Amino acid sequence: MSTEDSNSRNAYSEDADPAADTGVSQQIRDIAEVPAVEVITTGAVHLMSAAAVKVGLADDPNAEDLKDLDEARKLITALAGLVSAAAPEIGSQHAGPLRDGLRSLQLAFREASLIPDAPGKGPGEKFTGPVN
Repeated sequence: MSTEDSNSRNAYSEDADPAADTGVSQQIRDIAEVPAVEVITTGAVHLMSAAAVKVGLADDPNAEDLKDLDEARKLITALAGLVSAAAPEIGSQHAGPLRDGLRSLQLAFREASLIPDAPGKGPGEKFTGPVN
């Protein structure tokens, strides 16, 4: 590394806002205190909520306008991957309700779809197996 590179890095770090560093440090400490199961289930609930809206299950008079099955397929597949991968780590107490919600979304997607997917080919079914 040249002296110029070293000097520019030192100048940058000297100009850094110490208050911003303190805020970032506090955020890191806050995140460190959150149990992994809570982070995983929160992420899953966000995916589940977004998928429900995209499937047309929103509690809104315009729910049909919000429906987007292509987007719902992506969200449900991501949710299925997360739930399937995380289940052994978070235990059945947490995974059970997530699996139930996922299955409900998969069935709602099947109902909303004009052209049904073949068994095992619906959103997330490569992770969960066929849903009937």
